[in-house]
Amino acid sequence: MPELPEVETVRRGLAPVMEGRRILKLEQRRADLRFPLPERFGERVSGARIDRLARQAKFLAAHLSNGEVLVMHLGMTGRFTIGGQMPGDFHHATGGISAHDHVVFHMEGGETVTYNDPRRFGFMELWPAATFLAYPRLMTMGPEPLSNRFSPAYLDEALRGKAAPIKAALLDQKVIAGLGNIYVCEALFRSGISPKRLSKTIPGQRAARLAPAINAVIAEAIEAGGSSISDFAATDGALGYFQHRFDVYDREGQPCKTCRAEIKRIVQSGRSTFYCPSCQR
Repeated sequence: MPELPEVETVRRGLAPVMEGRRILKLEQRRADLRFPLPERFGERVSGARIDRLARQAKFLAAHLSNGEVLVMHLGMTGRFTIGGQMPGDFHHATGGISAHDHVVFHMEGGETVTYNDPRRFGFMELWPAATFLAYPRLMTMGPEPLSNRFSPAYLDEALRGKAAPIKAALLDQKVIAGLGNIYVCEALFRSGISPKRLSKTIPGQRAARLAPAINAVIAEAIEAGGSSISDFAATDGALGYFQHRFDVYDREGQPCKTCRAEIKRIVQSGRSTFYCPSCQR
């Protein structure tokens, strides 16, 4: 599933052709994605201007001139393309079969923005702008990395007394919003913390290392355009290159870049965890 940096990459790619422009027509090609699409979707959205295209955690939020917010989530395989073209160098298979084009935005200015999703785990919902702060899917989320609310002090409080392994705690969106498997593995390596360590042992010096490590790895991934693992591709089709700088993720059996010990893989909560048993304690 695309993580915060990937979704931010999509937002930045879409903004030049969507932000400040009207949706001349919304073409809905099926009734549902993960959930049913909004009632009278095309009628409610067509003609509205996208005043602001924002990102909150892993959600895209298009603030419309009609007083509604179009919330979009990419799920596991969702992607947007502009003009039907996906130029760029691809390092992974990306699909893009037109039969999976489910929603098409015909934009003022002549651009066509298409949402393609083979597995249909993504979704789109409309919510009143006046009460968007109460949007249920965002209400329970913790602070984002790079935000003013996220700090070592916040981690101290959020993790205190938790018996779960730190890897599981960091994947909990109620603890940190937008953080996923790839960047948790990388941040834990950078901070020298074992993914098996209990969360309640993190407050203090370990939290002081972990919070800036999370911020650094997220900032670098955004700068690189997202990691583009598996099915993710930026809106222009160009994959990000952060994966070439991974220290541990997907490097099982390879030597650690720091100590040359062998990178290990374990499964935690059904997810692969990559770490260096020598550097991370």
